[in-house]
Amino acid sequence: MSIVKIENVRVLDPINKTDSVETVYLENGKLVAESNNVTETIDGQGKWLMPTMVDLCARLREPGQQQHGTLKSEGKAARANGILHVFTPPDSKPIVQDNGALIHGLVEKAMLDGGIYLEVIGAQTQGLKGHQPANMAGLKKGGCTAVSNANAPFADDDVVIRTLEYAAGLNMTVVFYAEEPQIAKDGCVHEGFIASRQGLPMIPALAETVAIAKYLLMIEATGVRAHFGLLSCGASVELIKNAKAKGLPVTCDVAMHQLHLTDQLIDGFNSLAHVRPPLRSEQDKALLRQGLKDGVIDAISTHHEPLSSSAKMAPFAETQPGFTAFDTFVPFGLQLIHEGFFEPLEWVEKVTVAPAKVANILERWTQEAGWVLLDPELEWTISKESIVSQGKNTPLINQKVVGKVLHTFAV
Repeated sequence: MSIVKIENVRVLDPINKTDSVETVYLENGKLVAESNNVTETIDGQGKWLMPTMVDLCARLREPGQQQHGTLKSEGKAARANGILHVFTPPDSKPIVQDNGALIHGLVEKAMLDGGIYLEVIGAQTQGLKGHQPANMAGLKKGGCTAVSNANAPFADDDVVIRTLEYAAGLNMTVVFYAEEPQIAKDGCVHEGFIASRQGLPMIPALAETVAIAKYLLMIEATGVRAHFGLLSCGASVELIKNAKAKGLPVTCDVAMHQLHLTDQLIDGFNSLAHVRPPLRSEQDKALLRQGLKDGVIDAISTHHEPLSSSAKMAPFAETQPGFTAFDTFVPFGLQLIHEGFFEPLEWVEKVTVAPAKVANILERWTQEAGWVLLDPELEWTISKESIVSQGKNTPLINQKVVGKVLHTFAV
């Protein structure tokens, strides 16, 4: 057994809510008492040590879309960036997440190939077609704790209600990526000046807020536990805040890029800035940040979606939406700290304990989590070579950032 000694490192422990400079010993990713059997000593001066992170939304592209990424490539990227537990929506191609018998195989392959704990969100309807509830009992037996229809529409609201009742009876969480299809239609960018000037089809904020308002009424009626993933609009924060004040069993998260980037990036038809939900306004960004600070938004996710270069080589509206986001997650998080928005321990909590609580895996996470050593002051340039993910699709290519994971210590 190898034991690593890290001297004079700043330990950020969100479980015990402590922030202190210590000398620590790690064995297979676990803190152990002082030992004489040290096999490696690391100078931790100026470095931080925090638990491995939990990501509530990442598409790893396998099975079916290996041209964009695999469980091996994206697992490696997640682990290299300090993320050990990854939740993935049920919209692989083909859809296999409506069959509980296939879930275990995906989870096992993710650990064997990529070294991560994959948490599969099951399909809410059969084949995500929106007509009939999926076999949620079978999905729960297969290890799913939550279901979602991902970005696929429902045939009608009666189907939604029936699936919520089904999930509530099984004590499963329903995850919504809220967007009203009749309002969003064929839109691809935020409704604003830049989209209008470029003549791009738009997705107004109402597409998100109308869907959230409708689903909240259904949640109240059925009593189901629900999570709203990837909020993008400031008005959505107010809806969730009011729902929580009423005592509804709801949680929510925001993608890290929504806290930093806006629709200014789509100027010039920059397809690398094409993501869904779209990048929104400066006001939305500010309100999302405040919602996170106030605790209305529970956690930060990566919304990692690796894509091949050809997926972005078309007229903007015809390109596939998505950012590769594992490799920029820590620099963006540290930027919130450098800007004075968060204290270090506050940020760590939002990417570790908070998402583990949301996903009801806190006890298991505390047993499985390792530790991440990072340099909060290391300046580096984002490039196709520096990105570990198979997907290089980010509007941040060639930009300098500060902060990088140096090592992930885990079994």
